[in-house]
Amino acid sequence: MMSIAIVDYGMGNVRSVQKAIEHVAPNDQVFLTDNAKLISEADRVVFPGQGAMGACMQALNEHGLVDVIKQAAHEKPFLGICLGLQLLFDHSQENGGTDGLSIIPGDVVKFDKSELKIPHMGWNTVKQEIDHPLWHNIDDNARFYSVHSYYVKEADHSVVVGSTDYGIDFTCAIAKDNMFAVQFHPEKSQHDGLQLLTNFVNWKA
Repeated sequence: MMSIAIVDYGMGNVRSVQKAIEHVAPNDQVFLTDNAKLISEADRVVFPGQGAMGACMQALNEHGLVDVIKQAAHEKPFLGICLGLQLLFDHSQENGGTDGLSIIPGDVVKFDKSELKIPHMGWNTVKQEIDHPLWHNIDDNARFYSVHSYYVKEADHSVVVGSTDYGIDFTCAIAKDNMFAVQFHPEKSQHDGLQLLTNFVNWKA
């Protein structure tokens, strides 16, 4: 039996993520935790997040989770969701400027509200920029559900595995080694979202 830790630091509806992963991995141990030791010992780690990046970084620091998140992102199959993607980057414009975890080089910037309805909310297509095990059995340009006002601008385009058009083409999925992270919510994206979570559970990273 495999253990899958979902990092629970008080930001977002992590219970919906847990229920979705339990659905696709009924024989594995899936648990919510803010315990650094349990995260370190887990076979796989899921890093969700919703809300403001500044508050999320504060919560991670208060729970003593920054180092274990960085360790997990480099050592085991790791899935970031929504703010769990943005937090991997160096810096965000949100909250007047917030430093992230600096795991992936790049910045998080706000959509231009003069041209677009903000937040970007609802269903949109995801173009698969490169083949990846987590896209297995998911059609190119499949639709996923998103809610966000900021998007990532990576310094190294080689990490980009998925993009979405919302007035501009922006990166919505990145991958590097054992790490995969998405801007959209697979737990809210019906069949294709569950397929992505299934692929993560089965990923031989």
